[in-house]
Amino acid sequence: MIRKIGIILEMIKFEHTIFALPFAFMGAILGAVVLEQRLPSWEEIGWITLAMFGARSAAMSLNRLIDKAIDLRNPRTEKRALPAGLLKSAEVLLFIIVSFVLLFVASANLAPIALKLMPIAVVLLVLYSYTKRFTWLCHIVLGFTIALSPLGGWVAVTGGFDAAAWLLYITVALWIAGFDIIYATQDFEFDRKAGLHSIPARFGIAGALWIARLLHIVTAIGFITLFWLTELSWMYLLGTLISVALLFYQHWLVRPNDLSRVQTAFFGMNGTLSVVLFIFTIVDLLVIHRW
Repeated sequence: MIRKIGIILEMIKFEHTIFALPFAFMGAILGAVVLEQRLPSWEEIGWITLAMFGARSAAMSLNRLIDKAIDLRNPRTEKRALPAGLLKSAEVLLFIIVSFVLLFVASANLAPIALKLMPIAVVLLVLYSYTKRFTWLCHIVLGFTIALSPLGGWVAVTGGFDAAAWLLYITVALWIAGFDIIYATQDFEFDRKAGLHSIPARFGIAGALWIARLLHIVTAIGFITLFWLTELSWMYLLGTLISVALLFYQHWLVRPNDLSRVQTAFFGMNGTLSVVLFIFTIVDLLVIHRW
């Protein structure tokens, strides 16, 4: 059982939760400060963490299960747990059910609106895995699905939205869509041969990288605009500038004729960006504003 759990956690890349979890906390903390002039309780943070684990685990497991046949044909993914026979489909399905139950329980212990909106998140989590079969906008769908983490954190604590919440949601969505496009360049040839849809398959690697750059320019503008819509100060702005520098450094790492550093750009830069922005936001609120 322990071995199976280890394989499942490797399959869903549990360590990559670092991409979204800091933004979920950031959404919760900003929402509480902006709308209610308080910090979230530790209980709220705990339930948000469990909700994030449930949502992301279900999403990644669904993706692996739905794409099992595709992964088996792709040389880059053929050694993943399901196509390699390390896990059975029934075992992954059971893990998905448990993950959704965890999401439900966590949502039920947060603001009432969180539970009411949970079906929307579930639909998007399921839908994303099928989008590559019919649209090259799959990266955008992924972005707006994962970006539910900061929006969900905001709503879970405050029970409502405002302009800053939607700005944070859209900004994180475009950031995720941009780096997913970069990641998808690795499967450019396979996607075209298999008849799958992606921005690299539709526009070529060079075109895809330009689209990713444009999305990340808008991302940078969004994070800076958030400074003007909230009570954040120069500390957050400094963290934003560092994060933007990391964002564009990843584009320097990846070239149309050299994709050898895609993994570094994808895992290293993006994980660092979310943590840096979260830390500077926390320092801003706790030290500068003394919440």
